[in-house]
Amino acid sequence: MSPAVDTLLLAFTAEGGLALPTSALFMGAEPHPALQDWPNLLGWQPFKPRAAAWERAGFHRADDLPSGKWPLVLMLPGKSRDETLSWFALARSRLAPGGTLLVAMPNTAGAGRFEKELAKATGAIFSLQKHKCRAFHATDDGTWDEAQFQEWQHLSELREISGFTVQAGIFSSDHIDPGSQLLADHLPAHFHGRIADLGAGWGFLSAALLQRCPKLTQLDLYEADARALDCARINLAAQPQEISYHWHDVNTGLLAIYDAIIMNPPFHTGQATDVDLGRAFLKVAAASLKRGGKLLLVANRQLPYEAALEVSGLAWRKITEDKIYKILSAEKR
Repeated sequence: MSPAVDTLLLAFTAEGGLALPTSALFMGAEPHPALQDWPNLLGWQPFKPRAAAWERAGFHRADDLPSGKWPLVLMLPGKSRDETLSWFALARSRLAPGGTLLVAMPNTAGAGRFEKELAKATGAIFSLQKHKCRAFHATDDGTWDEAQFQEWQHLSELREISGFTVQAGIFSSDHIDPGSQLLADHLPAHFHGRIADLGAGWGFLSAALLQRCPKLTQLDLYEADARALDCARINLAAQPQEISYHWHDVNTGLLAIYDAIIMNPPFHTGQATDVDLGRAFLKVAAASLKRGGKLLLVANRQLPYEAALEVSGLAWRKITEDKIYKILSAEKR
């Protein structure tokens, strides 16, 4: 179970002082057995693995953040400042008059700082701490600073970097990721046929691939963050090639077999380095390549992916490296 959800639920104990609502919206929803008894609980979760876990637990889920008004909005934001502040505004716009906004975050994600930010707009705020997390809530009493929420609302709007559309909270939303740039600079022109971009984000590598590889016939983007995938649709809309967009957890396997696969695999779970996450991407990629198919990836130099490539039956070589990143090319035997 998520420690943040455990802490959030303490708000409904005698210590927290909140009563169970008649209905609630849960932004960034994650399942918990104690939520099974809640009536009319609707979850929104843009990250595919957590959205799937929410559905497997039997809860109702909205594909897009729904409009409407709720007496309670629960919130588990990410670690991005702009994302968290924009979620405050999005939650506020979905609160019924007199409603309560309840937020829970790990202390390491800046929970104390964000509690102070919310207090700027709401004034009175109630807070409790446990499980190395903080839960804090405020109830609309008619005195909230709506101008502050409006300022935060603008942070949720689409923005541009280097001609690409991005959104707060998605990976590399304020700059071109230097690892992805290095990989883009070394994409070969001979890739052909059906190609997949794993962890495609907002489409930077896919755009480079489409420009570099004239014999590409089909491109499949796999991305776990629905918001990033929506940005990729915008960024690649003018491309003439056939493109498919998959809101998908790569760890569950791919939907086709490919002539080539490119990736800048994720290696963080929350704020912790998780080498197994990248290894899982490599294993799935190896299983989804044709014999003789090519895999090209970028990774931090210290990550031990070479052994994972060999175990997966791929012959590999290092294309290049700099002080931080390396590019590995592999072929399915």
